[in-house]
Amino acid sequence: MSDELFMKRCLELAEIGIGKVSPNPMVGCVIVSGGKVIGEGYHQKFGEGHAEVNAIRAVLDAHGDDAAELLKNATVYVSLEPCAHFGKTPPCADLLIRHQVKKVVIGNRDPFPDVNGKGIEKLQRAGIAVVYGILNEECLHLNRRFFTRITQQRPYIILKWARTANGYFAPKNTVQQWISGPLAKKLVHKWRTEEDAILIGKQTAIADNPQLSAREWTGKNPLRIVIDRKLEIPADNHMYNDLAKTLVLNEVKTDVVGNIHFIEMEDMQYYLPQKIAFQLYLMDIQSIIIEGGANILNQFISSDLWDEARVFNSSTNWETGVFSPQINGRITSVTAIDEGYLTIYENINNQ
Repeated sequence: MSDELFMKRCLELAEIGIGKVSPNPMVGCVIVSGGKVIGEGYHQKFGEGHAEVNAIRAVLDAHGDDAAELLKNATVYVSLEPCAHFGKTPPCADLLIRHQVKKVVIGNRDPFPDVNGKGIEKLQRAGIAVVYGILNEECLHLNRRFFTRITQQRPYIILKWARTANGYFAPKNTVQQWISGPLAKKLVHKWRTEEDAILIGKQTAIADNPQLSAREWTGKNPLRIVIDRKLEIPADNHMYNDLAKTLVLNEVKTDVVGNIHFIEMEDMQYYLPQKIAFQLYLMDIQSIIIEGGANILNQFISSDLWDEARVFNSSTNWETGVFSPQINGRITSVTAIDEGYLTIYENINNQ
Protein backbone atom coordinates (compact mmCIF):
# COMPACT_ATOMS: atom_id res chain seq x y z
CA MET A 1 0.00 0.00 0.00
CA SER A 2 2.83 2.43 0.79
CA ASP A 3 4.36 1.68 -2.64
CA GLU A 4 1.11 2.74 -4.29
CA LEU A 5 0.84 5.83 -2.09
CA PHE A 6 4.32 7.06 -3.02
CA MET A 7 3.75 6.19 -6.70
CA LYS A 8 0.60 8.33 -6.67
CA ARG A 9 2.75 11.19 -5.45
CA CYS A 10 5.18 10.51 -8.31
CA LEU A 11 2.27 10.84 -10.76
CA GLU A 12 1.13 14.12 -9.17
CA LEU A 13 4.64 15.52 -9.53
CA ALA A 14 5.06 14.19 -13.08
CA GLU A 15 1.90 15.88 -14.31
CA ILE A 16 3.24 19.32 -13.40
CA GLY A 17 5.54 18.92 -16.42
CA ILE A 18 2.68 18.59 -18.93
CA GLY A 19 3.25 20.70 -22.03
CA LYS A 20 6.89 21.43 -21.09
CA VAL A 21 8.86 18.19 -21.59
CA SER A 22 7.74 16.80 -24.96
CA PRO A 23 8.96 14.73 -26.73
CA ASN A 24 10.23 13.32 -23.42
CA PRO A 25 7.82 11.59 -21.02
CA MET A 26 6.49 13.18 -17.85
CA VAL A 27 8.22 11.62 -14.84
CA GLY A 28 8.00 12.13 -11.08
CA CYS A 29 10.35 10.84 -8.37
CA VAL A 30 10.00 10.51 -4.58
CA ILE A 31 12.87 9.41 -2.32
CA VAL A 32 12.02 7.79 1.02
CA SER A 33 14.45 6.97 3.83
CA GLY A 34 13.59 5.80 7.34
CA GLY A 35 9.90 5.94 6.46
CA LYS A 36 10.07 9.66 5.59
CA VAL A 37 10.14 11.52 2.28
CA ILE A 38 13.56 13.15 2.07
CA GLY A 39 13.35 14.50 -1.49
CA GLU A 40 11.04 14.94 -4.48
CA GLY A 41 11.52 15.96 -8.08
CA TYR A 42 10.00 15.86 -11.55
CA HIS A 43 11.11 16.42 -15.14
CA GLN A 44 10.47 20.14 -15.53
CA LYS A 45 11.63 21.01 -19.04
CA PHE A 46 12.90 19.21 -22.13
CA GLY A 47 16.70 19.15 -22.22
CA GLU A 48 17.03 19.76 -18.48
CA GLY A 49 17.44 17.43 -15.48
CA HIS A 50 15.27 14.34 -15.24
CA ALA A 51 13.06 13.59 -12.23
CA GLU A 52 15.69 11.49 -10.44
CA VAL A 53 18.32 14.23 -10.84
CA ASN A 54 16.01 16.85 -9.35
CA ALA A 55 14.91 14.58 -6.48
CA ILE A 56 18.50 13.72 -5.49
CA ARG A 57 19.46 17.39 -5.74
CA ALA A 58 16.58 18.15 -3.33
CA VAL A 59 17.98 15.56 -0.87
CA LEU A 60 21.50 17.01 -1.08
CA ASP A 61 20.20 20.57 -0.63
CA ALA A 62 17.95 19.71 2.32
CA HIS A 63 20.16 17.26 4.24
CA GLY A 64 23.74 18.35 3.63
CA ASP A 65 26.27 16.05 5.34
CA ASP A 66 23.58 13.50 6.21
CA ALA A 67 22.43 13.12 2.60
CA ALA A 68 24.92 10.39 1.60
CA GLU A 69 23.90 8.07 4.44
CA LEU A 70 20.20 8.75 3.96
CA LEU A 71 20.47 7.88 0.26
CA LYS A 72 22.28 4.60 1.01
CA ASN A 73 19.21 3.48 2.99
CA ALA A 74 16.68 5.01 0.61
CA THR A 75 13.93 3.63 -1.60
CA VAL A 76 13.56 5.66 -4.77
CA TYR A 77 10.08 5.76 -6.32
CA VAL A 78 9.94 6.79 -9.96
CA SER A 79 6.97 6.66 -12.35
CA LEU A 80 9.05 5.51 -15.36
CA GLU A 81 12.10 3.28 -15.65
CA PRO A 82 15.32 5.29 -15.10
CA CYS A 83 17.15 5.92 -18.38
CA ALA A 84 20.25 3.85 -19.12
CA HIS A 85 21.66 5.83 -22.05
CA PHE A 86 23.35 9.16 -22.70
CA GLY A 87 20.88 11.58 -24.28
CA LYS A 88 20.71 15.28 -23.49
CA THR A 89 21.58 14.29 -19.91
CA PRO A 90 23.61 11.38 -18.41
CA PRO A 91 21.85 8.10 -17.48
CA CYS A 92 19.68 8.33 -14.34
CA ALA A 93 20.36 4.64 -13.57
CA ASP A 94 24.06 5.52 -13.18
CA LEU A 95 23.17 8.37 -10.83
CA LEU A 96 21.17 6.07 -8.53
CA ILE A 97 24.00 3.50 -8.57
CA ARG A 98 26.54 6.18 -7.70
CA HIS A 99 24.53 7.18 -4.63
CA GLN A 100 24.17 3.48 -3.66
CA VAL A 101 20.42 3.63 -3.06
CA LYS A 102 18.93 0.52 -1.50
CA LYS A 103 15.85 -0.03 -3.65
CA VAL A 104 14.08 1.41 -6.71
CA VAL A 105 10.31 1.09 -7.22
CA ILE A 106 9.16 1.81 -10.78
CA GLY A 107 5.77 2.47 -12.37
CA ASN A 108 6.32 1.55 -16.05
CA ARG A 109 9.13 0.07 -18.05
CA ASP A 110 10.25 2.57 -20.69
CA PRO A 111 9.39 1.39 -24.24
CA PHE A 112 12.13 3.56 -25.80
CA PRO A 113 14.59 1.09 -27.43
CA ASP A 114 17.66 2.62 -25.74
CA VAL A 115 16.07 2.01 -22.32
CA ASN A 116 13.38 -0.74 -22.34
CA GLY A 117 14.55 -2.91 -19.45
CA LYS A 118 18.18 -1.77 -19.64
CA GLY A 119 17.75 0.68 -16.75
CA ILE A 120 16.25 -2.06 -14.56
CA GLU A 121 19.01 -4.48 -15.57
CA LYS A 122 21.75 -1.97 -14.79
CA LEU A 123 20.32 -1.28 -11.32
CA GLN A 124 19.98 -4.98 -10.53
CA ARG A 125 23.55 -5.72 -11.66
CA ALA A 126 24.71 -3.08 -9.18
CA GLY A 127 22.95 -4.95 -6.37
CA ILE A 128 19.97 -2.59 -6.06
CA ALA A 129 16.59 -4.21 -5.39
CA VAL A 130 14.08 -3.31 -8.14
CA VAL A 131 10.29 -3.58 -8.22
CA TYR A 132 8.29 -2.44 -11.26
CA GLY A 133 4.68 -2.39 -12.44
CA ILE A 134 3.35 -0.35 -9.48
CA LEU A 135 0.18 1.54 -10.64
CA ASN A 136 1.12 0.41 -14.12
CA GLU A 137 -2.18 1.47 -15.78
CA GLU A 138 -2.16 4.93 -14.16
CA CYS A 139 1.45 5.47 -15.24
CA LEU A 140 0.64 4.34 -18.80
CA HIS A 141 -2.30 6.75 -18.95
CA LEU A 142 -0.21 9.68 -17.78
CA ASN A 143 2.34 9.10 -20.55
CA ARG A 144 -0.10 7.95 -23.24
CA ARG A 145 1.30 10.59 -25.63
CA PHE A 146 4.89 9.37 -25.19
CA PHE A 147 3.94 5.68 -25.41
CA THR A 148 1.92 6.29 -28.61
CA ARG A 149 4.81 8.09 -30.31
CA ILE A 150 7.32 5.38 -29.38
CA THR A 151 5.19 2.29 -30.06
CA GLN A 152 3.05 3.49 -33.01
CA GLN A 153 5.45 5.98 -34.65
CA ARG A 154 2.90 8.78 -34.71
CA PRO A 155 1.62 11.54 -32.42
CA TYR A 156 -1.16 11.03 -29.88
CA ILE A 157 -4.22 12.39 -31.72
CA ILE A 158 -7.02 14.24 -29.93
CA LEU A 159 -10.15 15.22 -31.87
CA LYS A 160 -12.21 18.13 -30.55
CA TRP A 161 -15.46 19.72 -31.61
CA ALA A 162 -18.78 21.10 -30.37
CA ARG A 163 -22.26 20.08 -31.49
CA THR A 164 -25.76 21.41 -30.95
CA ALA A 165 -28.43 19.38 -29.17
CA ASN A 166 -29.85 18.39 -32.56
CA GLY A 167 -26.49 17.35 -33.98
CA TYR A 168 -25.13 20.32 -35.91
CA PHE A 169 -21.43 21.17 -36.00
CA ALA A 170 -21.22 24.42 -37.98
CA PRO A 171 -23.49 26.79 -39.91
CA LYS A 172 -23.91 26.18 -43.65
CA ASN A 173 -22.89 29.76 -44.44
CA THR A 174 -19.50 31.24 -43.52
CA VAL A 175 -20.80 33.32 -40.60
CA GLN A 176 -19.13 32.27 -37.35
CA GLN A 177 -21.63 30.95 -34.82
CA TRP A 178 -20.59 29.77 -31.35
CA ILE A 179 -21.99 26.52 -29.95
CA SER A 180 -20.07 26.20 -26.67
CA GLY A 181 -19.81 28.80 -23.88
CA PRO A 182 -17.08 30.76 -22.05
CA LEU A 183 -16.05 27.97 -19.65
CA ALA A 184 -15.61 25.56 -22.54
CA LYS A 185 -13.46 28.13 -24.33
CA LYS A 186 -11.21 28.52 -21.29
CA LEU A 187 -10.87 24.74 -20.99
CA VAL A 188 -9.90 24.47 -24.68
CA HIS A 189 -7.16 27.07 -24.14
CA LYS A 190 -5.86 25.02 -21.21
CA TRP A 191 -5.78 21.95 -23.46
CA ARG A 192 -3.76 23.88 -26.04
CA THR A 193 -0.99 24.51 -23.50
CA GLU A 194 -0.78 20.75 -22.85
CA GLU A 195 -0.29 19.51 -26.42
CA ASP A 196 2.47 20.08 -28.97
CA ALA A 197 0.33 21.13 -31.92
CA ILE A 198 -3.15 22.06 -33.12
CA LEU A 199 -4.53 21.47 -36.62
CA ILE A 200 -7.35 22.90 -38.74
CA GLY A 201 -8.33 22.81 -42.39
CA LYS A 202 -8.47 25.67 -44.90
CA GLN A 203 -12.23 26.23 -44.65
CA THR A 204 -12.05 26.63 -40.85
CA ALA A 205 -9.12 29.04 -41.19
CA ILE A 206 -11.03 31.21 -43.67
CA ALA A 207 -14.49 31.04 -42.05
CA ASP A 208 -13.44 31.46 -38.41
CA ASN A 209 -10.03 33.16 -38.76
CA PRO A 210 -8.98 31.59 -35.41
CA GLN A 211 -5.76 32.49 -33.59
CA LEU A 212 -5.36 28.94 -32.16
CA SER A 213 -3.58 30.45 -29.17
CA ALA A 214 -3.84 29.79 -25.43
CA ARG A 215 -4.56 33.42 -24.55
CA GLU A 216 -7.12 32.54 -21.85
CA TRP A 217 -4.77 30.21 -19.97
CA THR A 218 -1.20 30.52 -18.69
CA GLY A 219 1.19 28.48 -20.81
CA LYS A 220 2.72 28.13 -24.23
CA ASN A 221 0.91 28.45 -27.53
CA PRO A 222 0.89 25.20 -29.51
CA LEU A 223 2.46 24.80 -32.93
CA ARG A 224 -0.28 25.71 -35.44
CA ILE A 225 -0.85 23.47 -38.45
CA VAL A 226 -3.17 24.32 -41.31
CA ILE A 227 -4.05 22.25 -44.39
CA ASP A 228 -4.14 24.51 -47.44
CA ARG A 229 -3.46 22.47 -50.58
CA LYS A 230 -3.47 25.38 -53.06
CA LEU A 231 -2.40 28.16 -50.62
CA GLU A 232 -5.76 29.94 -50.73
CA ILE A 233 -5.79 31.35 -47.17
CA PRO A 234 -5.41 35.17 -47.29
CA ALA A 235 -2.09 36.61 -46.10
CA ASP A 236 -3.84 38.70 -43.41
CA ASN A 237 -5.35 35.59 -41.78
CA HIS A 238 -4.41 34.96 -38.13
CA MET A 239 -2.59 31.79 -39.24
CA TYR A 240 0.11 34.11 -40.60
CA ASN A 241 0.62 36.25 -37.48
CA ASP A 242 3.65 35.89 -35.18
CA LEU A 243 1.86 34.41 -32.12
CA ALA A 244 3.24 30.94 -32.79
CA LYS A 245 5.12 28.89 -35.35
CA THR A 246 2.80 27.70 -38.13
CA LEU A 247 3.11 24.76 -40.54
CA VAL A 248 1.22 25.14 -43.81
CA LEU A 249 0.73 21.71 -45.40
CA ASN A 250 0.26 22.24 -49.14
CA GLU A 251 0.94 20.93 -52.66
CA VAL A 252 2.70 24.06 -53.96
CA LYS A 253 5.98 24.75 -52.16
CA THR A 254 8.41 24.10 -49.33
CA ASP A 255 9.74 27.33 -47.83
CA VAL A 256 10.32 29.17 -44.55
CA VAL A 257 9.13 32.76 -44.19
CA GLY A 258 9.68 34.05 -40.64
CA ASN A 259 7.73 31.71 -38.36
CA ILE A 260 5.71 30.23 -41.24
CA HIS A 261 6.94 26.87 -42.52
CA PHE A 262 5.46 25.73 -45.83
CA ILE A 263 5.70 21.95 -46.27
CA GLU A 264 4.90 20.53 -49.68
CA MET A 265 3.12 17.17 -49.72
CA GLU A 266 2.11 15.07 -52.72
CA ASP A 267 -1.38 13.79 -53.53
CA MET A 268 -3.03 15.21 -50.43
CA GLN A 269 -6.39 13.83 -51.56
CA TYR A 270 -5.14 10.32 -50.71
CA TYR A 271 -4.34 8.99 -47.20
CA LEU A 272 -4.03 12.52 -45.82
CA PRO A 273 -4.39 11.59 -42.10
CA GLN A 274 -1.66 8.95 -42.43
CA LYS A 275 0.65 11.35 -44.26
CA ILE A 276 0.11 14.06 -41.64
CA ALA A 277 0.70 11.64 -38.76
CA PHE A 278 3.97 10.40 -40.28
CA GLN A 279 5.21 13.91 -41.09
CA LEU A 280 4.58 15.02 -37.50
CA TYR A 281 6.27 11.91 -36.10
CA LEU A 282 9.38 12.75 -38.12
CA MET A 283 9.28 16.23 -36.55
CA ASP A 284 9.15 14.79 -32.98
CA ILE A 285 5.64 16.16 -32.44
CA GLN A 286 4.22 13.98 -29.70
CA SER A 287 0.59 15.13 -29.53
CA ILE A 288 -1.90 17.08 -31.58
CA ILE A 289 -5.43 18.46 -31.20
CA ILE A 290 -7.49 18.46 -34.40
CA GLU A 291 -10.15 21.14 -34.20
CA GLY A 292 -11.81 20.91 -37.61
CA GLY A 293 -13.54 21.38 -39.81
CA ALA A 294 -15.94 18.52 -40.23
CA ASN A 295 -14.18 17.18 -43.34
CA ILE A 296 -10.74 16.77 -41.73
CA LEU A 297 -12.25 15.37 -38.51
CA ASN A 298 -14.22 12.81 -40.52
CA GLN A 299 -11.08 11.82 -42.45
CA PHE A 300 -9.24 10.99 -39.22
CA ILE A 301 -12.30 9.15 -37.85
CA SER A 302 -12.79 7.07 -41.01
CA SER A 303 -9.05 6.24 -40.98
CA ASP A 304 -9.43 5.15 -37.33
CA LEU A 305 -6.47 7.43 -36.67
CA TRP A 306 -7.39 9.01 -33.36
CA ASP A 307 -6.86 8.25 -29.67
CA GLU A 308 -9.22 10.57 -27.83
CA ALA A 309 -12.23 12.70 -28.79
CA ARG A 310 -13.46 15.61 -26.69
CA VAL A 311 -16.98 16.67 -27.69
CA PHE A 312 -18.88 19.62 -26.24
CA ASN A 313 -22.65 19.03 -26.37
CA SER A 314 -24.75 22.19 -26.27
CA SER A 315 -28.38 22.57 -25.19
CA THR A 316 -28.91 24.88 -28.19
CA ASN A 317 -30.82 23.77 -31.30
CA TRP A 318 -30.19 25.11 -34.80
CA GLU A 319 -32.63 24.99 -37.68
CA THR A 320 -29.95 23.89 -40.14
CA GLY A 321 -26.20 23.49 -40.50
CA VAL A 322 -23.38 21.05 -41.19
CA PHE A 323 -23.89 17.80 -39.31
CA SER A 324 -21.46 16.88 -36.53
CA PRO A 325 -18.98 14.04 -37.04
CA GLN A 326 -20.16 10.71 -35.62
CA ILE A 327 -17.78 8.77 -33.44
CA ASN A 328 -17.74 5.34 -31.84
CA GLY A 329 -15.52 4.95 -28.82
CA ARG A 330 -15.58 4.12 -25.14
CA ILE A 331 -17.00 7.02 -23.13
CA THR A 332 -14.56 7.70 -20.28
CA SER A 333 -16.25 10.76 -18.76
CA VAL A 334 -19.25 13.06 -19.05
CA THR A 335 -18.94 16.46 -17.35
CA ALA A 336 -21.46 19.30 -17.07
CA ILE A 337 -20.04 22.52 -18.51
CA ASP A 338 -21.75 25.85 -19.34
CA GLU A 339 -25.31 24.97 -20.44
CA GLY A 340 -24.32 21.57 -21.77
CA TYR A 341 -21.82 18.78 -21.14
CA LEU A 342 -18.43 17.51 -22.29
CA THR A 343 -18.09 13.88 -23.39
CA ILE A 344 -14.64 12.27 -23.61
CA TYR A 345 -14.24 9.20 -25.82
CA GLU A 346 -11.25 6.90 -26.20
CA ASN A 347 -10.45 4.73 -29.20
CA ILE A 348 -10.24 1.18 -27.89
CA ASN A 349 -8.82 0.00 -31.25
CA ASN A 350 -5.58 1.92 -30.64
CA GLN A 351 -4.74 0.66 -27.16
